[in-house]
Amino acid sequence: MPTNFADPAGPQRVFALTDCNNFYASCERVFCPHLTGEPVVVLSNNDGCVIARSNEAKAIGVKMGEPAFKREDFFRANKIHVFSSNYALYGDMSGRVMRTLARFTPDMEIYSIDEAFLDLGHMFGRNLDELGREIRDTVKQWTNMPVSIGIGPTKTLAKIANRVAKKHPEQGGVLDLCPLLGTPAMDRLLGKVEVGDVWGVGRRYTAMLARHGIFTARALRDVDRDWARRKMTVGGLHTVLELRGTSCIDLEHAPPPKKAILCSRSFGRAVRVRSEMDEAVAAYASRVGEKLRAQNSVASAVMVFIMTNPHKKTPQYADSFSLPLPVATAYTPTLMAAAQECLARIYKDGYIYKKAGVMLTGIERAGGRQLSLLDLPPSDTPRQEALMRSMDAVTAKWGRGTLQYAATGLGRPWKMRQLRKSPRYTTCWDEIPSVS
Repeated sequence: MPTNFADPAGPQRVFALTDCNNFYASCERVFCPHLTGEPVVVLSNNDGCVIARSNEAKAIGVKMGEPAFKREDFFRANKIHVFSSNYALYGDMSGRVMRTLARFTPDMEIYSIDEAFLDLGHMFGRNLDELGREIRDTVKQWTNMPVSIGIGPTKTLAKIANRVAKKHPEQGGVLDLCPLLGTPAMDRLLGKVEVGDVWGVGRRYTAMLARHGIFTARALRDVDRDWARRKMTVGGLHTVLELRGTSCIDLEHAPPPKKAILCSRSFGRAVRVRSEMDEAVAAYASRVGEKLRAQNSVASAVMVFIMTNPHKKTPQYADSFSLPLPVATAYTPTLMAAAQECLARIYKDGYIYKKAGVMLTGIERAGGRQLSLLDLPPSDTPRQEALMRSMDAVTAKWGRGTLQYAATGLGRPWKMRQLRKSPRYTTCWDEIPSVS
């Protein structure tokens, strides 16, 4: 007999996970409706690998992560529309979707660029399936973005519901698991979900569970609580309880600050001279500074790495160097100067470089930095902070690159190759679509 984990009083919480379908590919279709029904793929930085596919591209055999240059003939033969990554467009479309979702609930967690959890507990008693379809239709009407919605008494079950809704067209893009809690129908559904597809169960736990004969979400739900805690720690126990319908994972209203921030790119063409490498490292240091300030943090160390192309039959070299800062800071000129000093320690002439990166570590909250009596903040710190706020405000309003440091270069021949990039329809005046 199946174990009945249902609360007789009904679920105490109701979560909905809204997930944009094939997000990057769908963004490309928003302003190109003639692509509807056509196979679409989006490539990674430097037009390297496939990172997004429409359902039509999946159906004809395009694999995630495969190198684009190996499939050029296949793309042409199957009339596949290929796009370079357009992160300005994707970020703006994500913001439009999230603002639309926020109209339905005051309590929302933006989980990723294309996913958000909604707390629908205040709407308990309403037909949640109808509400999910209203949300889906509204997002489609206002943004032209197709979404799938999974509803459940826990975030883990909402994730599973979303996955089923997306993979089974007969669900119409929406599935509510709340009425199924504690029923044989829920047992059957969880029995078809592989344990590795359960939110929070990674590769290591999947392998461990398989050794104990646990292959499905249903089998994981039914394990002993003490066993789950011993084998999978408290996080694993929470997953088990969430599968039973007990909410243990609440919404996160602000993402936790990152402990390390990295900006790394493969060059659009190989870098052979020091001046171009200087520009690239300065540009990457500027970008990590923006990210650092966005989470109101400072960093106490800068690390730079450079490398050649391991896939080329040319002399190989790779190295990195980390430099501690006297005082933790988010001031871009200081970060750039440290990055340039790191580069000077490791750069060698005579090599053909493929990639470089700048990483910040020792990150802490800006208001809580640790100082010693010998390392007091410089007297112009308020001026530095005011300058950074002004530059960040200009970037936020007018776009990245509106203001930039001379050290990052003007022509940037090393920048990413994006030969198939669509216009920035929503964020650049010169690229707004026109109607004739």
